[in-house]
Amino acid sequence: MNKIALITGASKGIGRALTEKMLNEDFFVIGTSRNGKIKGFEHVNFHALKLDLSSTKSIENVHKEIFSTFKQIDILINNAGIGPDLYTNIPERKSFNHTFDVNVNGTVFFTEPLIQFIPENGIILNISSKMGSLGVCELTDSVAYRMSKSALNMYTKILTNRLKGKIRVASIHPGWVKTTIVESNLRDGRLTPEQSARNIFEFLIAPFDSGIFWNSENGKELPW
Repeated sequence: MNKIALITGASKGIGRALTEKMLNEDFFVIGTSRNGKIKGFEHVNFHALKLDLSSTKSIENVHKEIFSTFKQIDILINNAGIGPDLYTNIPERKSFNHTFDVNVNGTVFFTEPLIQFIPENGIILNISSKMGSLGVCELTDSVAYRMSKSALNMYTKILTNRLKGKIRVASIHPGWVKTTIVESNLRDGRLTPEQSARNIFEFLIAPFDSGIFWNSENGKELPW
């Protein structure tokens, strides 16, 4: 039986590349996107779901479909996230709130009901960023994005404590990836989505310690 991985934000960038990688490695993948579709992408072991993490109703609808369609989720990868204030210096209330609605509030309340659905030895992986590390922060930009990733890292630590000995939990920095989260990344990013996905997958299948914050680009642990 194929192991089942649920990947949020599977329609593009890292999420799509990771979906393709895991399908090629014989996983069954449940992939979410805001419109419930992945253009030009079909696979017998893929199931698409419509999910808007900023909408409580959307989250509830997805939970109902998951619980009625599947028996368990072996790996949950919280990949979906936004960064409307990336590389800006002064926070703006509307984008600040939206960032936290998706990256923190939505992710937490999407995850919580699914924990009971993950068997022992399952995995929860939160796609974070070294921009959320307090230990390496030296700049002043991207206030909402950085703070949201720091909050996500705290959630990783809390889940690690709660699920000790049952489910492994980790935060991972995917590297500087050529994605559309901000236009300059397409020009300046060091990794393609496929390279980042490969690094993340290698981490997933390794016997990593629960509660780690991992830099998948250089293969080293990050300070929280």
